[in-house]
Amino acid sequence: MNFQEKLAEAQQVMQTADCIHDTAAVSQALDQMAVSITADLADQCPLVIAVMNGGMLPLSHLIVRLNFPLTIDYLHTSRYREETTGDELVWLRKPNHSLAGRHVLIVDDILDEGHTLAEIRENCLAENPASVRSAVLMQKTHDRGVRPPLEYCGFEVPDRYVFGCGMDYKGFWRNLPAIYAIKGA
Repeated sequence: MNFQEKLAEAQQVMQTADCIHDTAAVSQALDQMAVSITADLADQCPLVIAVMNGGMLPLSHLIVRLNFPLTIDYLHTSRYREETTGDELVWLRKPNHSLAGRHVLIVDDILDEGHTLAEIRENCLAENPASVRSAVLMQKTHDRGVRPPLEYCGFEVPDRYVFGCGMDYKGFWRNLPAIYAIKGA
């Protein structure tokens, strides 16, 4: 499928998608997460790590709500590679900052089956940080996969293919300010 065909498919998917959480709900979830994170980490100067690409948007909206000193980094892994199903985790970039002795907050868009977050946490813990916490904007409701520790979660979404707020549909629609699900999925 060429780019124009992929684009047309993505546009069709958006035209028929169901809005699961609107922009106001997303903003409220981020506000609540920020309150909890502030209570736990305001005096820790945490290293906040975005999981790219999906964690970029939640991180950018979350950190402006955190009014305390922190540093930012990112890591890049891929399981889906612009497809709708995942495979083995591929590491494209690890954080530049040392995690040793730091309080680390991992920020991602969604916790689905948990394999990606579990492996990321394991890699972070291997560097002897003071602590590792995880924050996701949303978590799918199902009982598949693994459930790594999750300290902060904006809200739950149904077990459907969702996109927006960092999550994509075949590389498109990460930029949407609300959460959508594919019709019938």
